[in-house]
Amino acid sequence: MHGQTRFFERDTTFNQNRFIGTSATVGVFWVGSIVALKEVWYKDSWSGKFHTFNDANQWMQMDKAGHVFAGSFIADNVYSTYRWSGVNKRTSLILGAATSFGYLASFETLDGFSDQWGFSWSDLTANGIGVGWFAAQEMLWDEQRIRLKYSVHLSPYAQYRPNILGSTVPERLLKDYNGQTYWLSVNPSMFMPSSTRFPKWLNIGIGYSVDEKLRGVENTFYYGDSESHEVFHARRQYLLSLDVDLTRIPVKKPWLKTLFKTLNHIKLPFPAVEFSSSGVGFHGVYF
Repeated sequence: MHGQTRFFERDTTFNQNRFIGTSATVGVFWVGSIVALKEVWYKDSWSGKFHTFNDANQWMQMDKAGHVFAGSFIADNVYSTYRWSGVNKRTSLILGAATSFGYLASFETLDGFSDQWGFSWSDLTANGIGVGWFAAQEMLWDEQRIRLKYSVHLSPYAQYRPNILGSTVPERLLKDYNGQTYWLSVNPSMFMPSSTRFPKWLNIGIGYSVDEKLRGVENTFYYGDSESHEVFHARRQYLLSLDVDLTRIPVKKPWLKTLFKTLNHIKLPFPAVEFSSSGVGFHGVYF
């Protein structure tokens, strides 16, 4: 048990074995996932000719929010793993930021050789914003006071365009932006005097999502024939909710701290107020 506890604790001095293991794991995952995607995901669309594609105006920028989240998520976890290896803060931050940006840029490069997509400068910019969001807070505050989080549920719209929004549960969770929400999870106590009684674990969540969005650019979608059809009008949604910063819950066991940190990228279900062009709505539980 003592050895297990030690494993989950951050080393206070440089640990060569952990550093080598971390670097090897990052490298194998990076190269392996790129090769696998090249052979599987891009197999039928590989053109061999690099080109760019401007998709900045598609999906009401939900895909860009996903890129921002991904940039922050990867930078955070790579940084934390190098800190666990005893690497100093500055070097860990550089490694986390460079790995996140480089890894995501690899995917953009693959897109550039696909005849279905293309290299997207707006995607690359969103990746950089996510990396910068994480790095800036670590440099300014030595902590994450405004975390980027993610929540997802199954929307009812995939049935109308299963080839685009997904035909299986995993595909729908990944492709259907109507079920995804990206959050700014703000910790008010970190902006208050240290003597405040405001719970240090309680956050305010500000979310962004879309509804009835079935096409990339067009915001109106007709399903059916000329005599009988349904009409969907896409709209942006803004949400206000509560959240929990799991890393600020006082627990002693190192493995539990690690678990809480891993889960802390997910926005927990809470009641939420929704603001959209349709008016103001309320969700008893929103995820």
